[in-house]
Amino acid sequence: MVTKKSSHKVPLQEKIRIKGFIERLTKNVGDDIYRKSSAQKHVKFKSEIDLITRFDRSSQRQIVTALRREFPGFGILSEEGLCYKKDAPIRWIIDPLDGTTNFVHGLPIWSITIALEIFGNVIVGIVYDPTRREMFSAIKENGAAINGKYIRVSSVRSLDRALLVTGFPYDIRRSKKDNLNHFNQFAKKAQAVRRLGSAALDLCYTACGRFDGYWEIKLSPWDQAAGSLILKEAGGRITDFNNNKFDIYGDEVLATNGLIHKQMQKLLRYGQKKS
Repeated sequence: MVTKKSSHKVPLQEKIRIKGFIERLTKNVGDDIYRKSSAQKHVKFKSEIDLITRFDRSSQRQIVTALRREFPGFGILSEEGLCYKKDAPIRWIIDPLDGTTNFVHGLPIWSITIALEIFGNVIVGIVYDPTRREMFSAIKENGAAINGKYIRVSSVRSLDRALLVTGFPYDIRRSKKDNLNHFNQFAKKAQAVRRLGSAALDLCYTACGRFDGYWEIKLSPWDQAAGSLILKEAGGRITDFNNNKFDIYGDEVLATNGLIHKQMQKLLRYGQKKS
């Protein structure tokens, strides 16, 4: 078991055990939600366009209960507020349903994501998409996989041949910092730009080469903790817009295959100057 003194040197077998437990947990919870997803969702608004459903709460409750039972000493930081020792140096970071707006509208692009953070370092990350039965996983310094098969980022070298993905902040109706300026620039320079509505899957799809680059602003740690590890372990590069070290608690994320990173940074800086 991980302890405070040994947390920075967690044995690989312990990481594998933890990953396996989280994979089983997210699959059980995710598949249960998917089977029941046609039922009434009881939607509430957290803000103008930010939603929560009874399924978000149910998923969170099941996950937190299982984690507290199996790992009682670990803290928990979860999107929907069911936290426990959230300032602990060893903690889970959870989004019980990433892509809630898609889920509410019956659009099958949503996921469950769990990461284990130890003294500021994410060492295990899981993103599960129940609609496609795709389990993205990573252990720090041990690679990334989808359903057990190792994945790598794409080999696209030119921005004008790249398929990109992004998202928009929940305060888009009120804030001038809305990502629309960057979207406009990339729409003209890249081969195409998509918006899926699940940051966790955006990162995973970049990790496995479905996208070549991804950028976004104003995310929360649960949106990107697991996916950022999966991206890095698949050989990708991740920073903020100005090439500073990526921080899951930061305001910007730029994640690419590494080959178009500088090209995207240049356009992002240009967009920042114009905004």
